[in-house]
Amino acid sequence: MLQPRTVSRTAAIKAPVAAYWSGTEEAALREVESRRDGLSAAEAAMRLTRDGPNSVSDERIASWLSLLLHQFASPLVLILVFAAVVAGIVQEWLDAAIILAIVLGSTLLSFAQEYRASAAVAELRQRLALTTRVRRDGQVVSAPFADVVRGDVILLSAGAVIPADGFVLSATDLLVSEAALTGESFPVEKRPGSLAVATPLAQRTNSVFLGTSVRSGTAEVVVMATGRRTQFGAIADRLTAKPIESDFAQSVRRFGAMLIRVMIVVVLFVLTANQLLGRPFLDSLLFAVALGVGLSPELLPAVVSVTLAAGARSLARSGVLVRHLEAIENLGSMTVLCTDKTGTLTEGEIVLTAAVDAAGRPSRSVEQLAYINAAFETGIENPLDQAIVAAGAAASLSTEGYAKVDEIPYDFIRKRLTIVVQPSNQQDQRLIITKGAFINVLPLCATYLAADGHESALDTVSRAKIEADYQARSEQGFRVLALATRRIGVKPDYVMADEAEMCFAGLLIFADPPKPESGAAIRDLASLGVAVKVISGDNRHVVASVARALGLEAATLLTGPDIAAMKDEALWNLAQRTTLFAEIDPQQKERIIRALQRSGQSVGYLGDGINDAPALYAADVGISVQNAVDVARESADVVLLRRDLGVIRQGVEGGRRTFANTLKYICITISANFGNMISMAVATPLLPFLPMAATQILLNNFMSDLPAMAISSDAVDAPQLASSQRLRVADIQLFMIVFGLISSVFDLITFAALLLVFRTGEAAFQTSWFVESLLTELAVVLVLRTHGPAWKSQPGQLLLWITTGVSLLALVAPYLGPVSSIFGFTPLPLPLLTSLVAIALGYVLATEAAKLWFYGRLKQKQAPLI
Repeated sequence: MLQPRTVSRTAAIKAPVAAYWSGTEEAALREVESRRDGLSAAEAAMRLTRDGPNSVSDERIASWLSLLLHQFASPLVLILVFAAVVAGIVQEWLDAAIILAIVLGSTLLSFAQEYRASAAVAELRQRLALTTRVRRDGQVVSAPFADVVRGDVILLSAGAVIPADGFVLSATDLLVSEAALTGESFPVEKRPGSLAVATPLAQRTNSVFLGTSVRSGTAEVVVMATGRRTQFGAIADRLTAKPIESDFAQSVRRFGAMLIRVMIVVVLFVLTANQLLGRPFLDSLLFAVALGVGLSPELLPAVVSVTLAAGARSLARSGVLVRHLEAIENLGSMTVLCTDKTGTLTEGEIVLTAAVDAAGRPSRSVEQLAYINAAFETGIENPLDQAIVAAGAAASLSTEGYAKVDEIPYDFIRKRLTIVVQPSNQQDQRLIITKGAFINVLPLCATYLAADGHESALDTVSRAKIEADYQARSEQGFRVLALATRRIGVKPDYVMADEAEMCFAGLLIFADPPKPESGAAIRDLASLGVAVKVISGDNRHVVASVARALGLEAATLLTGPDIAAMKDEALWNLAQRTTLFAEIDPQQKERIIRALQRSGQSVGYLGDGINDAPALYAADVGISVQNAVDVARESADVVLLRRDLGVIRQGVEGGRRTFANTLKYICITISANFGNMISMAVATPLLPFLPMAATQILLNNFMSDLPAMAISSDAVDAPQLASSQRLRVADIQLFMIVFGLISSVFDLITFAALLLVFRTGEAAFQTSWFVESLLTELAVVLVLRTHGPAWKSQPGQLLLWITTGVSLLALVAPYLGPVSSIFGFTPLPLPLLTSLVAIALGYVLATEAAKLWFYGRLKQKQAPLI
């Protein structure tokens, strides 16, 4: 979960603090050699150097040198180096030099691409790194999680992810979600104090732990353990284990492994056949080694990584930061986007437009009570309280004459917040002020505040009038909260049970108009095959009003109570056909996501609040925003720089573009390699000499790899962006067989022409097939990169120029004296060269025709490959 950059741990690290929860505040501070106002910057820096960064992982950021050396760790590279050594032993110095030069060129090419990709990912991670507030030199500063050390005093508030294990020094209504550590779904209240040594982890109410998150309230905590010494770090094996691969990654790996297995069989067959035919062993060995490298998909992992990283960089320029590269695939395949309405579909600038009494008349006393409630609230920061405080300040309201006594924090079950205050003119009584969702506050009330200032019984008639006023305002698109009060006697503390027999004071009316551009964004997403569904905690009338204003279907609506009464099977059916979900609690958000996934949808979820974390985890692609609470950002796969559906549309298109370019390379490489395997298996025993020299195979492989690196920047046709994309193994296997066999047929045609028509010798045959093989491999990239006619689709400039340049180089290579002599080429007669170009043209036309048939067949099945 928390993976900042790390270094190896050293023996200098102190052992974990034993049973610190059983001591006092003074003992805890003394144990970690700290004080209440925290450490100095110099002390923190010294401890960071001594103990290492705060991380549960020992992973390091790869330096350029380690990344370069990693290129030489490839088995295929080592095989080539071995071949060069063998050539050197038998004093074939030219062959050895050529092999080593090609190895160096290939590894440097791969290194340059992977280093660029690694740098892009590191930059994105740095932009998304979590920070925490910590006391340094007596001042509150922001520090990265990785820089938190033992003895730091950190300040926590609602929405924060806790960066380390710590002892609570002070707390105000602190509720912590510990599900990530203990599995307990309900928040745990934390407070200062001492506990027994034997207190189990789940009951240590004076301690907080790395990886958990604050649901509400505030606290100051002294850090007792960081990194591997935390409770979360104690189970770090679970984190450092190999992550579960996505279906896409598994399919890519399986295809690569299959090709390598077939390649081994073909290489052994070729080597054996050459020996049985009495050909020189060294030539046969070098040929087999070069053939193995040429047939293997050695660039497949690198190209996938580079393409995803290029996609991540492109998305970042559009305001979409990708936390996990694999999420790009899910973003492109998304078919349903679930989102809240506030700040996404609406402006997010909530304004208190009115405070009215039970009769619906403007009331300054109701506004004053609301102001006291919002001003004294210390739990979850939210725009509604901010709007109340701003309106109160503009109206010159204040909390003078009231002292806060207690707070019953907001939670997502009660959906209300209660503040208990002591009026200065009534020492024997206290005032409870409760603000919250209308349907959660009105049932608590037994009376209402009448126009004459006296309380009257809340009978059926008065209750109906209040409900009618609430519904009318909600249907106009206003967000409406209820306010209630109660006089109560003095006692040590107040609990939820005290929220009873209350007096209904009035309604708070908020305006948050729909964004004009949201309607266009919803239509744009629909054109991409992405349906937008609204999941909101607001009441049904407000949600329906906003939906209608934006062109969403408001008739298909389910409420939280509806879903609570529903079996899973019913929800699986209805969720697919429902656009609006209102009055939803956090657990129901996750249940809706699961129901949509169960019906075969790829679901994205956009959220930025504490209560969105479960749904963000459950979604195929979790989307949050840069200014979201920490726990939401940490749960998300993708982070938006601004909360806007238009940005998500760009993200979907970018994800599909990246996915399409990745599959281009996979399909082209797999089919070409499969075809080459078939060709070599057939040709080797039939030819009187090696079909191509080892150095020629390596040069061919190196030159054909150059365009592959440009595929990541290739243009993608509009039809490929218009719908979600999935990788289907059966379709790719068919693609491999169809286009691989076409390649083999034209290879055999080339062999027949060279032997039977032109009656070429060894040098001319090898030169001709080098040219033909390279031309066809380059041409097929331009043909198979698009589903439609190749001449109607403009390739990316980099891909076009590299492909054109390498093609011209292939044609002139036999006529370049130094190159020709080094690689054993011979100049080709014009009729022969013309024939090779004609065969290549025939191959292009055959591939184009087969491609149109292939994709037409898939279109009839309504299952596009990419």
